[in-house]
Amino acid sequence: MREFQVKEGRIFHSASHEEIVKGATADIYFVRTRELLSYAGKENTPVVAEFFCSRAGVLAGVEEAFNLLKDKDISLWAIPEGEDVAEKEVVMRISGPYDEFGMYETALLGMLASASGWATAARACRDVAGDKPVFAFGARHVHPAVAPVMERAAVVGGAQSCSCILGAKLLGKEPTGTVPHAAVLIVGDTVETALLYDRTMPPDSPRIILVDTFKDEAEETLRVAAALGERLLAVRLDTPGERGGVTPGLVAEVRARLDQAGYNFVQIFVSGGINLERIPQLIEAGADAFGVGSYIAGARAIDMTMDIKEIDGAPLAKRGRIPGLTQNTRLISYL
Repeated sequence: MREFQVKEGRIFHSASHEEIVKGATADIYFVRTRELLSYAGKENTPVVAEFFCSRAGVLAGVEEAFNLLKDKDISLWAIPEGEDVAEKEVVMRISGPYDEFGMYETALLGMLASASGWATAARACRDVAGDKPVFAFGARHVHPAVAPVMERAAVVGGAQSCSCILGAKLLGKEPTGTVPHAAVLIVGDTVETALLYDRTMPPDSPRIILVDTFKDEAEETLRVAAALGERLLAVRLDTPGERGGVTPGLVAEVRARLDQAGYNFVQIFVSGGINLERIPQLIEAGADAFGVGSYIAGARAIDMTMDIKEIDGAPLAKRGRIPGLTQNTRLISYL
């Protein structure tokens, strides 16, 4: 551990895959544990460890945990990703020589805790949205090293897709998104931007146009609808808080004006500070889809705990825990 040095000129503070595998992200006391057990000749003691969650939610992060341990001489069982889990439920079990996985306790807990928190927030949004799709737009709210982890977890939890390229590709999906305000500002006009998008983007790229950059949202919506006609799938409302944000009243007005002008096929996509409380109100006003960013990205992790429950085949645990395996028929074999 003392010989490990951070290389001069390192660009990012995030750990590389190689550093995680080498144990550089572990809490230091696991290094000390390894040295103590090695000195005593007990580093390969057979143990069974169980992981349980602190509160109910949606489990995610299992695939990363599996990838971290797949070359180790262990057996691993877990509840599949995307499944609901109960408070204190055992979500993963590992059996094998302690030295094969003990160093990774920190990493394993973090993988499960963070991803499960994000997945749970996304599931909550999906549940209140009903049949209205929810898309994860939270990459800008977290460190880029974990943005794809977060957005992948959101899709596992129930988001239809996400804006982060790598996050979507990890699940074999295509990312979702059109253009930001920057493009509209530089082009100089919302309709001109919409026509440019329509001319240059492939036919399978949905024509969803941002309509809150320059003029009144309802006015811009009708201008864009007239320009694109039936090629327009949706308009996106992302009005900033300085202008009152996207309110139910604004959505209702845009919906009414579209319908009155014969554009009832044009949907309304809303984003910007969307959370559980706002989704039902916006649906009632006429919103058709949601881009959710900070609510998912800022979700509280679901704390995970690892306990040794057997040593050398005999039930043994610390005080406060019941020794021996916890029965859970939902665990399936991964390794």
